[in-house]
Amino acid sequence: MATLLRGEVRAILQPAGTAQYRGAYCPPGVPFKEVRRGPFDGKADIAVRVGIDGEVPKLMTFGGGQVVYEYDGRDAKGRAVYRYAPNLSSSHRDVMNGVAEVYAEHSIKQAKEGGR
Repeated sequence: MATLLRGEVRAILQPAGTAQYRGAYCPPGVPFKEVRRGPFDGKADIAVRVGIDGEVPKLMTFGGGQVVYEYDGRDAKGRAVYRYAPNLSSSHRDVMNGVAEVYAEHSIKQAKEGGR
């Protein structure tokens, strides 16, 4: 893990919590648990710079701002925890539609195998 610079805090990215995924888009046929998953969940080799007010940024964005993680406090190790924010991520709907296609293909495959 890289050395922290002055004014930096380690951070970790986590799946969405209730506050982040409430009301998020979920296509038919996809378990709602899939809404919680962000593309960078579990990433822990990052750091954020503390502002002059002593606070970390409220949002962290990736992919040109299409994927958003929202600050959700500190964990037991003192890391800043950021949770995937599907309602703030412009790519969420497209990603979920892709997930729906995978679930549909899997269902079709299972139906064909079961019908032999």
